[in-house]
Amino acid sequence: MSYLIQPNIFVALRLPSDSLNVVNIKLNTTISLGKYGSFLANDLVGRPYYYTYEILDETDKNAQSGLRIVPASELYADIKDEESSISEPDDERSVSQNDGEQYEIMDQCGEVLARTNRNIIDDVRSQTMTMDEIEALKAEGRGSGKNLIDRILKSHSALDQKTAFALAKYTLRKTRKYYRRFTALPLDVSLLARWMLLEKDPTRIMEMSTEILALICSWSNMHFTPSNQQSYFPGSTSQTKSGRWLVVDETGGLIVAAAAERMGVLYPTGESESRGHAGDLLPSGEEHQLEADEECAGQSLSNKTIPSPSRDRPNLAQCNTITLIHANTQPNLSLLRYFNFDSANPEPSHPLAHCLKTISWLQLLSPEEDNACIEPEIVSQETLQNWKSGKRGNYHRKRRRWEKIKSVVDETQAGGFDGLIIASYMAPVTILCHLVPLLRGSAPVVIYSPSIEPLAKTVDYFSSTRRSVFLTEPPDPKLMPTDDFPVDPSLLLAPTIHTVRCRPWQILPGRTHPLMTGRGGAEGYIMTATRVLPAEGKIEAKGKFQRRKKGTRESEAIESTGQGPLP
Repeated sequence: MSYLIQPNIFVALRLPSDSLNVVNIKLNTTISLGKYGSFLANDLVGRPYYYTYEILDETDKNAQSGLRIVPASELYADIKDEESSISEPDDERSVSQNDGEQYEIMDQCGEVLARTNRNIIDDVRSQTMTMDEIEALKAEGRGSGKNLIDRILKSHSALDQKTAFALAKYTLRKTRKYYRRFTALPLDVSLLARWMLLEKDPTRIMEMSTEILALICSWSNMHFTPSNQQSYFPGSTSQTKSGRWLVVDETGGLIVAAAAERMGVLYPTGESESRGHAGDLLPSGEEHQLEADEECAGQSLSNKTIPSPSRDRPNLAQCNTITLIHANTQPNLSLLRYFNFDSANPEPSHPLAHCLKTISWLQLLSPEEDNACIEPEIVSQETLQNWKSGKRGNYHRKRRRWEKIKSVVDETQAGGFDGLIIASYMAPVTILCHLVPLLRGSAPVVIYSPSIEPLAKTVDYFSSTRRSVFLTEPPDPKLMPTDDFPVDPSLLLAPTIHTVRCRPWQILPGRTHPLMTGRGGAEGYIMTATRVLPAEGKIEAKGKFQRRKKGTRESEAIESTGQGPLP
Protein backbone atom coordinates (compact mmCIF):
# COMPACT_ATOMS: atom_id res chain seq x y z
CA MET A 1 0.00 0.00 0.00
CA SER A 2 1.32 3.42 -0.97
CA TYR A 3 1.92 6.06 1.69
CA LEU A 4 0.43 8.69 -0.65
CA ILE A 5 -3.25 9.01 -1.51
CA GLN A 6 -3.90 7.67 -5.00
CA PRO A 7 -6.93 8.34 -7.22
CA ASN A 8 -9.79 5.84 -7.63
CA ILE A 9 -9.40 4.31 -4.16
CA PHE A 10 -11.39 4.49 -0.94
CA VAL A 11 -10.01 6.55 1.95
CA ALA A 12 -11.25 6.79 5.54
CA LEU A 13 -11.61 10.35 6.86
CA ARG A 14 -11.69 10.75 10.64
CA LEU A 15 -13.77 13.81 11.49
CA PRO A 16 -13.43 16.02 14.60
CA SER A 17 -16.41 14.18 16.14
CA ASP A 18 -14.34 10.94 16.06
CA SER A 19 -16.67 9.45 13.47
CA LEU A 20 -15.45 7.93 10.19
CA ASN A 21 -16.46 8.78 6.66
CA VAL A 22 -15.33 6.49 3.82
CA VAL A 23 -15.09 8.31 0.48
CA ASN A 24 -13.98 7.36 -3.00
CA ILE A 25 -11.24 9.61 -4.38
CA LYS A 26 -12.43 10.32 -7.92
CA LEU A 27 -10.73 13.02 -9.91
CA ASN A 28 -12.61 16.23 -10.70
CA THR A 29 -15.30 15.57 -8.10
CA THR A 30 -16.31 17.31 -4.88
CA ILE A 31 -16.21 15.49 -1.54
CA SER A 32 -18.80 16.74 0.94
CA LEU A 33 -18.42 16.24 4.69
CA GLY A 34 -21.74 17.72 5.71
CA LYS A 35 -21.49 20.52 8.28
CA TYR A 36 -17.68 20.39 8.13
CA GLY A 37 -17.63 21.66 4.55
CA SER A 38 -16.51 20.29 1.18
CA PHE A 39 -13.36 20.22 -0.95
CA LEU A 40 -12.14 18.98 -4.30
CA ALA A 41 -10.85 15.40 -4.51
CA ASN A 42 -7.91 16.63 -6.61
CA ASP A 43 -6.61 18.58 -3.57
CA LEU A 44 -6.19 15.30 -1.64
CA VAL A 45 -4.52 13.24 -4.38
CA GLY A 46 -0.78 12.85 -3.89
CA ARG A 47 -0.84 13.93 -0.23
CA PRO A 48 0.35 11.64 2.59
CA TYR A 49 -1.81 9.61 4.93
CA TYR A 50 -2.10 10.14 8.71
CA TYR A 51 -1.97 13.94 8.40
CA THR A 52 -4.67 16.29 9.66
CA TYR A 53 -6.03 18.61 6.98
CA GLU A 54 -8.03 21.79 7.42
CA ILE A 55 -10.62 22.89 4.87
CA LEU A 56 -9.75 26.44 3.83
CA ASP A 57 -12.26 29.16 3.11
CA GLU A 58 -13.33 29.87 -0.41
CA THR A 59 -12.72 33.55 0.22
CA ASP A 60 -9.02 32.94 0.84
CA LYS A 61 -7.63 33.64 -2.62
CA ASN A 62 -4.00 33.41 -1.48
CA ALA A 63 -4.33 29.67 -0.88
CA GLN A 64 -3.26 27.48 -3.79
CA SER A 65 -5.32 24.54 -2.55
CA GLY A 66 -8.52 24.04 -0.60
CA LEU A 67 -6.71 22.00 2.09
CA ARG A 68 -3.99 22.89 4.58
CA ILE A 69 -1.87 20.49 6.60
CA VAL A 70 -2.27 21.32 10.28
CA PRO A 71 1.17 21.22 11.97
CA ALA A 72 1.70 19.22 15.14
CA SER A 73 2.48 22.36 17.16
CA GLU A 74 -1.00 23.64 16.40
CA LEU A 75 -2.70 20.32 17.06
CA TYR A 76 -1.21 19.84 20.52
CA ALA A 77 -1.03 23.50 21.59
CA ASP A 78 -3.79 23.06 24.17
CA ILE A 79 -2.08 20.04 25.72
CA LYS A 80 1.23 21.91 26.01
CA ASP A 81 -0.47 24.86 27.68
CA GLU A 82 -2.17 22.56 30.15
CA GLU A 83 1.08 20.77 31.01
CA SER A 84 2.89 24.07 31.55
CA SER A 85 0.14 25.30 33.87
CA ILE A 86 0.35 22.08 35.89
CA SER A 87 4.16 22.14 36.14
CA GLU A 88 4.15 25.78 37.31
CA PRO A 89 1.37 26.15 39.90
CA ASP A 90 0.27 29.58 40.90
CA ASP A 91 -0.06 30.05 44.65
CA GLU A 92 -2.24 33.10 44.19
CA ARG A 93 -4.90 31.04 42.44
CA SER A 94 -5.16 28.54 45.31
CA VAL A 95 -8.51 28.74 47.03
CA SER A 96 -8.92 28.47 50.79
CA GLN A 97 -11.12 25.81 52.27
CA ASN A 98 -12.96 28.34 54.46
CA ASP A 99 -14.12 30.71 51.70
CA GLY A 100 -17.67 29.39 51.84
CA GLU A 101 -17.38 27.02 48.85
CA GLN A 102 -17.89 23.27 48.99
CA TYR A 103 -15.19 20.88 47.78
CA GLU A 104 -15.24 17.18 47.06
CA ILE A 105 -11.63 16.17 46.45
CA MET A 106 -8.95 16.99 49.02
CA ASP A 107 -5.66 15.35 49.86
CA GLN A 108 -4.59 13.98 53.23
CA CYS A 109 -3.27 17.37 54.36
CA GLY A 110 -6.61 19.02 53.75
CA GLU A 111 -5.57 20.98 50.67
CA VAL A 112 -8.16 21.42 47.95
CA LEU A 113 -7.51 19.54 44.72
CA ALA A 114 -10.68 20.20 42.73
CA ARG A 115 -13.77 22.35 43.01
CA THR A 116 -17.25 20.99 42.51
CA ASN A 117 -19.93 22.44 40.30
CA ARG A 118 -22.86 21.28 42.40
CA ASN A 119 -24.07 24.86 42.99
CA ILE A 120 -23.88 25.86 39.33
CA ILE A 121 -27.24 25.83 37.55
CA ASP A 122 -26.97 24.89 33.90
CA ASP A 123 -29.08 27.44 32.05
CA VAL A 124 -29.33 27.91 28.29
CA ARG A 125 -29.44 31.68 28.88
CA SER A 126 -25.78 31.54 29.92
CA GLN A 127 -24.90 31.51 26.22
CA THR A 128 -25.71 34.97 24.90
CA MET A 129 -25.10 34.12 21.23
CA THR A 130 -28.14 32.93 19.33
CA MET A 131 -28.19 30.22 16.68
CA ASP A 132 -28.83 32.83 13.99
CA GLU A 133 -25.62 34.64 14.94
CA ILE A 134 -23.68 31.35 14.95
CA GLU A 135 -25.04 30.41 11.52
CA ALA A 136 -24.12 33.86 10.21
CA LEU A 137 -20.55 33.43 11.41
CA LYS A 138 -20.42 29.97 9.84
CA ALA A 139 -21.66 31.41 6.55
CA GLU A 140 -18.82 33.93 6.55
CA GLY A 141 -16.36 31.01 6.77
CA ARG A 142 -13.50 32.80 8.45
CA GLY A 143 -10.90 30.99 10.48
CA SER A 144 -12.20 27.48 9.69
CA GLY A 145 -14.15 27.35 12.96
CA LYS A 146 -11.39 28.60 15.25
CA ASN A 147 -12.66 32.17 15.52
CA LEU A 148 -16.20 30.90 15.92
CA ILE A 149 -15.24 28.78 18.94
CA ASP A 150 -13.46 31.76 20.51
CA ARG A 151 -16.57 33.91 20.06
CA ILE A 152 -18.77 31.23 21.61
CA LEU A 153 -16.50 30.87 24.66
CA LYS A 154 -16.30 34.61 25.20
CA SER A 155 -20.07 35.03 24.99
CA HIS A 156 -20.70 32.43 27.73
CA SER A 157 -21.61 34.34 30.91
CA ALA A 158 -20.96 31.46 33.35
CA LEU A 159 -17.67 30.31 31.89
CA ASP A 160 -15.65 31.46 34.92
CA GLN A 161 -17.80 29.32 37.24
CA LYS A 162 -16.94 26.06 35.48
CA THR A 163 -14.37 23.69 36.89
CA ALA A 164 -11.28 22.79 34.87
CA PHE A 165 -12.80 19.48 33.83
CA ALA A 166 -16.16 21.04 32.89
CA LEU A 167 -14.44 23.79 30.90
CA ALA A 168 -12.29 21.27 29.02
CA LYS A 169 -15.32 19.14 28.22
CA TYR A 170 -17.33 22.16 27.03
CA THR A 171 -14.47 23.34 24.82
CA LEU A 172 -13.97 19.86 23.38
CA ARG A 173 -17.66 19.59 22.55
CA LYS A 174 -17.60 22.88 20.63
CA THR A 175 -14.36 21.89 18.90
CA ARG A 176 -15.84 18.64 17.63
CA LYS A 177 -18.86 20.51 16.37
CA TYR A 178 -17.33 23.49 14.56
CA TYR A 179 -13.73 22.59 13.58
CA ARG A 180 -13.42 22.02 9.83
CA ARG A 181 -10.69 19.41 9.98
CA PHE A 182 -10.23 15.75 9.14
CA THR A 183 -7.48 13.11 9.23
CA ALA A 184 -6.89 10.96 6.15
CA LEU A 185 -6.36 7.27 6.98
CA PRO A 186 -5.77 4.31 4.65
CA LEU A 187 -8.81 2.07 4.59
CA ASP A 188 -7.97 -1.33 6.08
CA VAL A 189 -10.20 -4.13 7.36
CA SER A 190 -10.36 -2.91 10.96
CA LEU A 191 -11.45 0.60 9.93
CA LEU A 192 -14.00 -0.85 7.52
CA ALA A 193 -15.43 -3.07 10.26
CA ARG A 194 -15.63 -0.14 12.69
CA TRP A 195 -17.30 2.06 10.07
CA MET A 196 -19.86 -0.62 9.24
CA LEU A 197 -20.55 -1.31 12.92
CA LEU A 198 -20.90 2.27 14.18
CA GLU A 199 -21.85 4.36 11.15
CA LYS A 200 -23.58 2.05 8.67
CA ASP A 201 -25.60 -1.18 9.07
CA PRO A 202 -24.12 -3.55 11.70
CA THR A 203 -26.45 -6.40 10.70
CA ARG A 204 -24.63 -6.69 7.36
CA ILE A 205 -21.52 -7.90 9.20
CA MET A 206 -23.45 -9.89 11.87
CA GLU A 207 -22.57 -7.17 14.45
CA MET A 208 -18.94 -8.27 14.40
CA SER A 209 -16.61 -5.96 16.32
CA THR A 210 -12.98 -5.32 15.49
CA GLU A 211 -11.87 -7.19 18.63
CA ILE A 212 -13.77 -10.34 17.63
CA LEU A 213 -12.44 -10.05 14.07
CA ALA A 214 -8.86 -9.91 15.35
CA LEU A 215 -9.53 -12.91 17.62
CA ILE A 216 -10.90 -14.89 14.67
CA CYS A 217 -7.80 -14.21 12.57
CA SER A 218 -5.54 -15.13 15.49
CA TRP A 219 -7.20 -18.46 16.31
CA SER A 220 -7.53 -19.44 12.64
CA ASN A 221 -3.74 -19.07 12.19
CA MET A 222 -4.11 -17.11 8.94
CA HIS A 223 -0.66 -16.35 7.54
CA PHE A 224 1.38 -16.21 4.37
CA THR A 225 2.83 -19.55 3.23
CA PRO A 226 5.89 -19.94 0.97
CA SER A 227 5.20 -21.56 -2.38
CA ASN A 228 7.69 -24.42 -1.85
CA GLN A 229 6.01 -25.69 1.34
CA GLN A 230 4.14 -28.96 0.79
CA SER A 231 2.54 -31.54 3.03
CA TYR A 232 0.73 -34.87 2.84
CA PHE A 233 -2.97 -35.31 3.49
CA PRO A 234 -4.20 -38.74 4.64
CA GLY A 235 -6.05 -40.48 1.86
CA SER A 236 -4.23 -38.58 -0.90
CA THR A 237 -1.53 -40.14 -3.04
CA SER A 238 0.27 -36.89 -3.82
CA GLN A 239 1.56 -33.86 -2.04
CA THR A 240 -0.71 -30.83 -1.61
CA LYS A 241 0.18 -27.19 -1.28
CA SER A 242 -0.09 -25.54 2.12
CA GLY A 243 -1.78 -22.24 2.89
CA ARG A 244 -5.33 -23.19 1.83
CA TRP A 245 -8.31 -22.13 3.97
CA LEU A 246 -12.03 -22.83 3.84
CA VAL A 247 -14.38 -19.94 4.61
CA VAL A 248 -18.15 -19.74 5.04
CA ASP A 249 -18.84 -16.01 5.07
CA GLU A 250 -22.23 -14.30 5.42
CA THR A 251 -20.82 -10.92 6.48
CA GLY A 252 -20.63 -9.48 2.97
CA GLY A 253 -16.98 -10.44 2.52
CA LEU A 254 -15.55 -9.03 5.76
CA ILE A 255 -14.08 -12.39 6.82
CA VAL A 256 -12.62 -12.90 3.35
CA ALA A 257 -11.06 -9.43 3.44
CA ALA A 258 -9.54 -10.06 6.90
CA ALA A 259 -8.12 -13.40 5.77
CA ALA A 260 -6.71 -11.88 2.58
CA GLU A 261 -5.11 -9.08 4.57
CA ARG A 262 -3.39 -11.56 6.88
CA MET A 263 -2.15 -13.54 3.88
CA GLY A 264 -0.94 -10.45 2.01
CA VAL A 265 -3.25 -10.73 -1.01
CA LEU A 266 -5.79 -8.00 -0.31
CA TYR A 267 -4.02 -4.95 -1.71
CA PRO A 268 -2.66 -4.91 -5.28
CA THR A 269 1.07 -4.30 -5.54
CA GLY A 270 2.53 -1.42 -7.50
CA GLU A 271 3.85 -3.78 -10.15
CA SER A 272 0.47 -5.36 -10.74
CA GLU A 273 -1.22 -1.95 -10.82
CA SER A 274 1.13 -0.68 -13.50
CA ARG A 275 0.60 -3.85 -15.48
CA GLY A 276 -3.14 -4.05 -14.95
CA HIS A 277 -4.04 -1.61 -17.77
CA ALA A 278 -1.63 -3.10 -20.31
CA GLY A 279 -4.45 -5.08 -21.93
CA ASP A 280 -6.44 -1.90 -22.55
CA LEU A 281 -3.77 -0.69 -25.00
CA LEU A 282 -3.93 -3.84 -27.13
CA PRO A 283 -6.10 -4.09 -30.27
CA SER A 284 -9.66 -5.23 -29.68
CA GLY A 285 -10.70 -8.73 -30.69
CA GLU A 286 -7.35 -10.34 -29.88
CA GLU A 287 -7.05 -12.85 -27.01
CA HIS A 288 -3.95 -12.87 -24.88
CA GLN A 289 -2.79 -15.30 -22.24
CA LEU A 290 -0.58 -14.65 -19.23
CA GLU A 291 2.80 -16.30 -19.85
CA ALA A 292 4.14 -16.19 -16.30
CA ASP A 293 3.21 -19.08 -13.99
CA GLU A 294 2.28 -17.76 -10.53
CA GLU A 295 2.02 -20.69 -8.19
CA CYS A 296 1.79 -18.49 -5.14
CA ALA A 297 0.36 -15.03 -4.61
CA GLY A 298 3.50 -13.84 -2.85
CA GLN A 299 5.80 -14.92 -5.70
CA SER A 300 6.75 -11.89 -7.80
CA LEU A 301 6.51 -11.81 -11.58
CA SER A 302 9.26 -10.91 -13.99
CA ASN A 303 9.91 -7.27 -14.76
CA LYS A 304 9.03 -7.53 -18.40
CA THR A 305 5.69 -6.14 -19.59
CA ILE A 306 3.20 -8.95 -20.22
CA PRO A 307 -0.50 -8.78 -21.08
CA SER A 308 -3.14 -9.44 -18.47
CA PRO A 309 -4.79 -12.87 -18.25
CA SER A 310 -8.33 -13.62 -19.33
CA ARG A 311 -11.18 -12.59 -17.03
CA ASP A 312 -12.98 -15.90 -17.60
CA ARG A 313 -10.01 -18.04 -16.60
CA PRO A 314 -7.39 -16.28 -14.48
CA ASN A 315 -4.40 -18.24 -13.33
CA LEU A 316 -5.58 -19.69 -10.00
CA ALA A 317 -2.97 -19.95 -7.28
CA GLN A 318 -2.13 -23.25 -5.60
CA CYS A 319 -1.18 -21.83 -2.18
CA ASN A 320 -2.29 -18.81 -0.15
CA THR A 321 -5.84 -19.42 -1.37
CA ILE A 322 -9.26 -18.79 0.16
CA THR A 323 -12.07 -21.13 -0.87
CA LEU A 324 -15.41 -19.47 -0.16
CA ILE A 325 -18.49 -21.68 0.14
CA HIS A 326 -21.78 -19.82 -0.39
CA ALA A 327 -25.45 -20.75 -0.58
CA ASN A 328 -26.54 -18.58 -3.52
CA THR A 329 -25.83 -18.54 -7.22
CA GLN A 330 -23.25 -15.76 -6.72
CA PRO A 331 -21.34 -15.04 -3.48
CA ASN A 332 -22.10 -11.90 -1.49
CA LEU A 333 -18.77 -10.04 -1.47
CA SER A 334 -20.06 -6.48 -1.58
CA LEU A 335 -17.53 -5.17 0.97
CA LEU A 336 -14.60 -6.14 -1.24
CA ARG A 337 -15.42 -3.25 -3.55
CA TYR A 338 -13.81 -0.95 -0.98
CA PHE A 339 -10.53 -2.69 -1.88
CA ASN A 340 -11.08 -2.32 -5.66
CA PHE A 341 -12.21 -5.90 -6.20
CA ASP A 342 -15.41 -6.82 -8.04
CA SER A 343 -16.32 -10.47 -7.55
CA ALA A 344 -18.66 -10.48 -10.58
CA ASN A 345 -16.03 -9.01 -12.92
CA PRO A 346 -12.62 -9.31 -11.22
CA GLU A 347 -9.63 -7.41 -12.55
CA PRO A 348 -6.91 -9.95 -13.47
CA SER A 349 -4.23 -7.72 -11.95
CA HIS A 350 -5.78 -7.94 -8.47
CA PRO A 351 -4.27 -10.71 -6.25
CA LEU A 352 -7.72 -11.90 -5.15
CA ALA A 353 -8.53 -12.79 -8.76
CA HIS A 354 -5.99 -15.62 -8.42
CA CYS A 355 -6.30 -16.47 -4.72
CA LEU A 356 -10.07 -16.35 -4.13
CA LYS A 357 -12.04 -19.42 -5.22
CA THR A 358 -15.82 -19.58 -4.88
CA ILE A 359 -17.99 -22.66 -4.81
CA SER A 360 -21.65 -23.18 -3.90
CA TRP A 361 -23.00 -25.81 -1.56
CA LEU A 362 -24.75 -27.50 -4.48
CA GLN A 363 -21.51 -27.73 -6.45
CA LEU A 364 -19.70 -29.18 -3.42
CA LEU A 365 -22.29 -31.77 -2.31
CA SER A 366 -24.11 -32.61 -5.57
CA PRO A 367 -22.14 -31.27 -8.54
CA GLU A 368 -24.10 -33.43 -10.99
CA GLU A 369 -27.24 -31.41 -10.20
CA ASP A 370 -25.67 -28.05 -11.03
CA ASN A 371 -25.85 -26.91 -14.64
CA ALA A 372 -22.54 -25.07 -14.35
CA CYS A 373 -20.76 -28.37 -13.62
CA ILE A 374 -22.08 -30.06 -16.75
CA GLU A 375 -19.42 -30.23 -19.44
CA PRO A 376 -20.31 -28.41 -22.67
CA GLU A 377 -20.44 -30.38 -25.87
CA ILE A 378 -17.06 -30.90 -27.50
CA VAL A 379 -16.95 -29.51 -31.04
CA SER A 380 -14.32 -30.49 -33.57
CA GLN A 381 -11.89 -27.97 -35.00
CA GLU A 382 -13.40 -28.21 -38.47
CA THR A 383 -16.82 -27.26 -37.15
CA LEU A 384 -15.36 -24.40 -35.13
CA GLN A 385 -13.71 -22.93 -38.21
CA ASN A 386 -17.07 -22.78 -39.98
CA TRP A 387 -18.69 -20.87 -37.09
CA LYS A 388 -18.82 -17.11 -36.82
CA SER A 389 -16.39 -15.35 -34.51
CA GLY A 390 -19.08 -14.46 -31.94
CA LYS A 391 -20.40 -18.03 -31.66
CA ARG A 392 -16.86 -19.39 -31.53
CA GLY A 393 -15.95 -16.96 -28.75
CA ASN A 394 -19.00 -17.96 -26.68
CA TYR A 395 -18.05 -21.62 -27.04
CA HIS A 396 -14.50 -21.03 -25.77
CA ARG A 397 -15.83 -18.84 -22.94
CA LYS A 398 -18.18 -21.59 -21.76
CA ARG A 399 -15.36 -24.16 -21.90
CA ARG A 400 -13.07 -21.95 -19.84
CA ARG A 401 -15.73 -21.33 -17.19
CA TRP A 402 -16.50 -25.04 -16.95
CA GLU A 403 -12.81 -25.90 -16.60
CA LYS A 404 -12.43 -23.31 -13.83
CA ILE A 405 -15.49 -24.54 -11.89
CA LYS A 406 -14.48 -28.19 -12.32
CA SER A 407 -10.95 -27.54 -11.05
CA VAL A 408 -12.26 -25.70 -7.96
CA VAL A 409 -14.81 -28.47 -7.24
CA ASP A 410 -12.24 -31.24 -7.60
CA GLU A 411 -9.70 -29.41 -5.46
CA THR A 412 -12.25 -28.71 -2.72
CA GLN A 413 -13.57 -32.26 -2.64
CA ALA A 414 -9.99 -33.57 -2.38
CA GLY A 415 -9.60 -31.77 0.97
CA GLY A 416 -6.35 -31.03 2.74
CA PHE A 417 -7.23 -27.50 3.90
CA ASP A 418 -5.28 -25.78 6.66
CA GLY A 419 -8.21 -24.22 8.50
CA LEU A 420 -11.91 -23.44 8.55
CA ILE A 421 -13.69 -20.17 9.44
CA ILE A 422 -17.48 -20.03 9.71
CA ALA A 423 -19.56 -16.87 10.10
CA SER A 424 -23.09 -17.89 9.19
CA TYR A 425 -26.64 -17.83 10.50
CA MET A 426 -27.01 -21.54 9.70
CA ALA A 427 -26.69 -24.14 12.44
CA PRO A 428 -22.94 -24.81 12.87
CA VAL A 429 -23.38 -28.58 13.16
CA THR A 430 -24.98 -28.76 9.69
CA ILE A 431 -21.86 -27.11 8.26
CA LEU A 432 -19.28 -29.03 10.27
CA CYS A 433 -20.55 -32.46 9.21
CA HIS A 434 -19.60 -31.66 5.59
CA LEU A 435 -16.49 -29.48 5.96
CA VAL A 436 -14.56 -30.98 8.89
CA PRO A 437 -13.58 -34.13 6.88
CA LEU A 438 -11.97 -31.82 4.30
CA LEU A 439 -9.43 -30.50 6.83
CA ARG A 440 -5.98 -31.89 7.46
CA GLY A 441 -4.85 -32.93 10.90
CA SER A 442 -4.32 -30.18 13.52
CA ALA A 443 -6.24 -27.68 11.39
CA PRO A 444 -7.98 -24.96 13.47
CA VAL A 445 -11.74 -24.51 13.30
CA VAL A 446 -13.24 -21.11 14.22
CA ILE A 447 -17.00 -20.44 14.32
CA TYR A 448 -18.51 -17.00 14.96
CA SER A 449 -22.02 -16.32 16.24
CA PRO A 450 -23.62 -13.11 17.58
CA SER A 451 -25.18 -15.14 20.43
CA ILE A 452 -23.77 -17.92 22.57
CA GLU A 453 -26.61 -20.46 22.33
CA PRO A 454 -25.70 -22.04 18.92
CA LEU A 455 -22.06 -22.38 20.00
CA ALA A 456 -22.94 -23.92 23.37
CA LYS A 457 -25.03 -26.53 21.57
CA THR A 458 -22.17 -27.27 19.18
CA VAL A 459 -19.68 -27.65 22.04
CA ASP A 460 -21.99 -30.22 23.61
CA TYR A 461 -21.95 -32.29 20.39
CA PHE A 462 -18.14 -32.55 20.66
CA SER A 463 -17.90 -32.98 24.43
CA SER A 464 -15.70 -35.65 25.99
CA THR A 465 -18.72 -37.48 27.45
CA ARG A 466 -20.42 -37.78 24.09
CA ARG A 467 -17.12 -38.79 22.49
CA SER A 468 -16.57 -41.58 25.05
CA VAL A 469 -20.02 -43.02 24.41
CA PHE A 470 -19.47 -42.80 20.67
CA LEU A 471 -16.16 -44.69 20.85
CA THR A 472 -17.31 -47.38 23.28
CA GLU A 473 -20.66 -48.02 21.60
CA PRO A 474 -20.30 -46.76 18.04
CA PRO A 475 -23.59 -46.44 16.15
CA ASP A 476 -24.24 -47.99 12.78
CA PRO A 477 -22.58 -45.81 10.10
CA LYS A 478 -25.61 -46.33 7.89
CA LEU A 479 -27.84 -44.67 10.50
CA MET A 480 -25.62 -41.59 10.91
CA PRO A 481 -26.49 -38.86 11.64
CA THR A 482 -28.75 -39.65 14.61
CA ASP A 483 -30.42 -37.48 17.22
CA ASP A 484 -27.69 -38.21 19.76
CA PHE A 485 -24.84 -38.02 17.26
CA PRO A 486 -25.65 -35.51 14.49
CA VAL A 487 -21.90 -35.36 13.79
CA ASP A 488 -18.91 -37.53 14.59
CA PRO A 489 -17.70 -36.17 17.98
CA SER A 490 -14.22 -37.64 17.53
CA LEU A 491 -13.32 -35.27 14.67
CA LEU A 492 -12.75 -32.16 16.79
CA LEU A 493 -10.78 -31.79 20.00
CA ALA A 494 -10.99 -29.26 22.84
CA PRO A 495 -13.95 -27.10 21.72
CA THR A 496 -13.85 -23.80 23.60
CA ILE A 497 -15.97 -20.63 23.55
CA HIS A 498 -14.28 -17.21 23.66
CA THR A 499 -15.46 -13.63 23.71
CA VAL A 500 -13.73 -10.26 23.90
CA ARG A 501 -14.88 -6.67 23.94
CA CYS A 502 -13.00 -3.44 24.47
CA ARG A 503 -14.98 -1.08 26.68
CA PRO A 504 -13.80 2.55 26.89
CA TRP A 505 -13.70 3.99 30.40
CA GLN A 506 -13.51 7.48 31.78
CA ILE A 507 -10.69 7.59 34.34
CA LEU A 508 -10.82 10.62 36.61
CA PRO A 509 -10.49 11.05 40.37
CA GLY A 510 -13.87 10.07 41.75
CA ARG A 511 -15.37 9.79 38.24
CA THR A 512 -14.10 6.40 36.99
CA HIS A 513 -16.87 4.58 35.10
CA PRO A 514 -17.58 3.14 31.64
CA LEU A 515 -18.65 5.65 29.04
CA MET A 516 -22.41 5.97 28.92
CA THR A 517 -22.39 6.30 25.13
CA GLY A 518 -20.95 2.81 24.55
CA ARG A 519 -22.21 0.57 21.79
CA GLY A 520 -24.99 -1.89 22.54
CA GLY A 521 -26.10 -4.88 20.52
CA ALA A 522 -24.70 -8.39 20.43
CA GLU A 523 -21.53 -9.27 22.31
CA GLY A 524 -20.25 -11.78 19.77
CA TYR A 525 -18.75 -15.19 20.57
CA ILE A 526 -16.43 -17.61 18.78
CA MET A 527 -15.91 -21.33 19.19
CA THR A 528 -12.47 -22.78 18.52
CA ALA A 529 -11.48 -26.41 18.09
CA THR A 530 -8.73 -28.52 16.52
CA ARG A 531 -9.19 -31.13 13.81
CA VAL A 532 -7.90 -34.56 14.83
CA LEU A 533 -7.59 -37.78 12.87
CA PRO A 534 -9.14 -40.71 14.79
CA ALA A 535 -6.97 -43.82 14.92
CA GLU A 536 -8.30 -46.70 12.88
CA GLY A 537 -8.71 -50.01 14.67
CA LYS A 538 -8.24 -50.89 18.32
CA ILE A 539 -5.24 -49.55 20.21
CA GLU A 540 -3.62 -51.85 22.80
CA ALA A 541 -0.65 -51.30 25.06
CA LYS A 542 1.66 -54.34 25.19
CA GLY A 543 4.50 -55.20 27.54
CA LYS A 544 5.03 -55.97 31.22
CA PHE A 545 4.44 -53.21 33.69
CA GLN A 546 5.74 -53.53 37.22
CA ARG A 547 4.77 -51.03 39.82
CA ARG A 548 7.71 -49.75 41.83
CA LYS A 549 7.54 -49.41 45.55
CA LYS A 550 7.99 -46.04 47.22
CA GLY A 551 11.06 -47.16 49.19
CA THR A 552 12.82 -48.28 46.02
CA ARG A 553 12.48 -44.83 44.43
CA GLU A 554 13.87 -43.11 47.56
CA SER A 555 16.89 -45.45 47.69
CA GLU A 556 17.65 -44.83 44.01
CA ALA A 557 17.50 -41.07 44.57
CA ILE A 558 19.91 -41.34 47.54
CA GLU A 559 22.39 -43.38 45.50
CA SER A 560 22.30 -40.91 42.59
CA THR A 561 22.86 -37.81 44.77
CA GLY A 562 25.13 -39.37 47.40
CA GLN A 563 23.24 -37.62 50.19
CA GLY A 564 20.96 -38.81 52.89
CA PRO A 565 17.24 -38.27 52.97
CA LEU A 566 16.10 -34.72 53.49
CA PRO A 567 14.73 -33.87 56.95
